[in-house]
Amino acid sequence: MAEYRQDLVTGDWVINAPERARRPHDIRKGMAKRVVVPKEGCPFEDLKKTGNWPPMISMPNEAKWEVVVIPNKYPAVTHGMKCAVRNVVGPYETRSGIGAHDVVVLKDHNCPYADLAPGKAVDVLRVIRERYRTLAEDSCFSYAIGFHNWGPSAGASLYHPHFQILALPVIPNEARRSLSGSHLYVKEHNQCAHCAMLTYEKRHKSRIVCQNKEAIAICPFASRKKFEIRIFPKTHIPNFEDSGDKVLIGVAEVLQKTLKMVRKSLHDPDLNFYIHGAPLKNKEDHSHYHWHIEVMPNVPPPEAGFELGTGVEINMIDPDFAAALLRGRKK
Repeated sequence: MAEYRQDLVTGDWVINAPERARRPHDIRKGMAKRVVVPKEGCPFEDLKKTGNWPPMISMPNEAKWEVVVIPNKYPAVTHGMKCAVRNVVGPYETRSGIGAHDVVVLKDHNCPYADLAPGKAVDVLRVIRERYRTLAEDSCFSYAIGFHNWGPSAGASLYHPHFQILALPVIPNEARRSLSGSHLYVKEHNQCAHCAMLTYEKRHKSRIVCQNKEAIAICPFASRKKFEIRIFPKTHIPNFEDSGDKVLIGVAEVLQKTLKMVRKSLHDPDLNFYIHGAPLKNKEDHSHYHWHIEVMPNVPPPEAGFELGTGVEINMIDPDFAAALLRGRKK
């Protein structure tokens, strides 16, 4: 039977309607087979030749780099001489398009994040952390988000594995609602909402995808999307950039394992994942938050009129079943 479920943090309602789902082996229908694009013509193969040099950050070093951070040649926002200026146009508010838009490039054209050597996978998170710390020192920026688009239907214009980081002068509504909801929960329950969620999920186990000593991946109770996964550090840390290497090593291991499980169980879908953390400034005001990574496989069918018109998602894949399928078990 269908069930309304409310997200513990944001207060959003979803409809869990597993009886509408197609059979598990039909998941692949409507999904395009991944096309491996050759190296020839890829702008990330020779960064100097394509004008993407020098990097802002490189690991292990500039001469023998495996991961670099470079400015995006086609940025959505750019950093000027001044911070964003607020302007009012009739009933509308605008701000100048000030921001930072960076690209994190991996060396190997044919090695997605899931298949990186463990140390290189951690280095990706390290360079993003380092860039976050630099952005936090800039008075123009309030919020940063690191994300990865994998596959054309997930918004990736290039096959070569890469990540992006955007810094904004405003806190986006999605983050603001999550911050507000987690703040309300801690006021009412004297406990982090995400920590309460993890305590429950670790006890009941059915929605756990995988875990290690430092991190855990779960299919959320009120999943908005089919096979949505969230990866949390087990330690309560509000800001991603404040995580130590030990935590990043654990998170990278769980993230890689999760992506491999998605690839195997869901027939290698396009996907997005992104880091949700507290704002860069006034950290004492956001101690209630718990940073995490959200993984969103792009599994058909797409949203329809009801979802678009109401903002209420209908999820046809029960999260307990999703976690079991990803673990390789039939529920």
